[in-house]
Amino acid sequence: MKKIQLLFICLLTVTFSSCEKDDICDANTATTPKLIIEFYDILNPTVKKNVTNLAIKEINTTTSIVFNGTSKIKIPLKTNLDLTKYSFILNSTDAAIDNEDFLQFNYSRQNLFVSRACGFKTNFTLNPTTPFIKTETSIPDGYWIQNVIIATSNITSENEIHVKIYF
Repeated sequence: MKKIQLLFICLLTVTFSSCEKDDICDANTATTPKLIIEFYDILNPTVKKNVTNLAIKEINTTTSIVFNGTSKIKIPLKTNLDLTKYSFILNSTDAAIDNEDFLQFNYSRQNLFVSRACGFKTNFTLNPTTPFIKTETSIPDGYWIQNVIIATSNITSENEIHVKIYF
């Protein structure tokens, strides 16, 4: 009888010791970071400048995100390619004065396992020789983006500015 009880206790111990907590990804767990862009005044480069009706649309998509009255934005990079190209349309709500520039961000990706519940996250490193390519529409109206500075090439969190745009 004691052998059966001992066997039963061992079986219970093995069963419960192999259990894991529920697979729920904590909201505070780091996930794939977005690209953080901050806008500055080209005439006074130390002063942040708010964008007005800035529509950002990834090329070959129909959905755009509109930012208004902010100097800092977050946009996602593709996790399955080494580049993401966006259309940046300033004053997007007024066709008479809108101005569209394109920025293509070039990077390498590193997939990191976070946990079974959270899966993988992707960190990015902007290309050291050509981190971005700036182009204009087929009908040139002058660049509204005057200068682009890479503040940090490693995109591992959303706690710092990655790109500074001057206009």
